[in-house]
Amino acid sequence: MSTFSVLAAKEGQEIFRTWRIWVLPTIVMFFAVVGPPLAKITPELLGSLTAAAPGSLALPDATFSDAYGQWIKNLSQIVLFTIIIMYGGVVSSEIREGTAAFILTKPVSRATFIAAKASVHATFITVLFALGTLTTWVVTLLTFGSAPSGQLWGAAFLLLLYGILALSYTMLFSVLIPAPAGAAGTGLGIYALLAVGAAWDPLASFGPPGVPGIAAAIAAGQEHVSPAWPAVSSLAAAAAALGVASLIFNRKEL
Repeated sequence: MSTFSVLAAKEGQEIFRTWRIWVLPTIVMFFAVVGPPLAKITPELLGSLTAAAPGSLALPDATFSDAYGQWIKNLSQIVLFTIIIMYGGVVSSEIREGTAAFILTKPVSRATFIAAKASVHATFITVLFALGTLTTWVVTLLTFGSAPSGQLWGAAFLLLLYGILALSYTMLFSVLIPAPAGAAGTGLGIYALLAVGAAWDPLASFGPPGVPGIAAAIAAGQEHVSPAWPAVSSLAAAAAALGVASLIFNRKEL
C-alpha cells in the first residue's frame, strides 16, 4: 500500500473511534428529519400567534421550497459551525500528543500527511451532506407531496464546496495554532468575515462569500443566479489553504 493509503486508512479509523462519528452525523440527520415538518407548520404557528392582533396578515401556506430553504440555512450555519469547531484540533492534537512526530519518522512526507487528512475528512463531510440532503428530500416529499430534486441538490452541492473550504482553512489554523479552541475560534472569525464580505457585490458574485446566498436562491428555485465563479473560487481558496498548511507544517518543529 502507498503511504497515502496507509494514512488515509488511519484517518478513517480515527473517525469511527472518536466522537466525530456521532456529533456531526447526529446534527445533520436531526435537521434533515425535523426541517420539512417544521417548515410546514411554521406559518400555522405564526398565524395562530398573530391572529388576534389588529391588522394581522394571513401568511401563505408553506411549500417544499420553504423546507429546502430551511435545510440550506442549517447547512450554511449550524453544520458549518460544527465542522469548524470539530476540526480545530485535527493537526495540533496530533502534534501535541506526539502522534505526528511518530508517523513522520517513517518515510512519509508532511504534504502527504496533510493531504490524507484533508481527503478523508472531506469525504466524510461529503457523505454526510449527501445523506442529509437525501433524507431532506424524502421527508419533504412525504410532508408536502411534491419535492423537485434539482434545486435541492444543486444548492446542497454548492454548500458542500463551502464546507470543504471551511475544513481547509480550519486545518490551516490547526497547523498554525497549538490550541484547538484558538484554531476553531479563528476559523469562526473567518466565517464571520466571509459573511460580512457577502455584502459587497463583487465578492458575492465571484468569491466564496456569495456561496450561502446563491445556494439559498437556488433552493428557492431562482434560475437567474450563477454559481460558477463562487464555486470555482471556493475550490481554489480551499486548495490554497491546504497548500499553505503543507508549507507551514513542513517547516514546523514537532
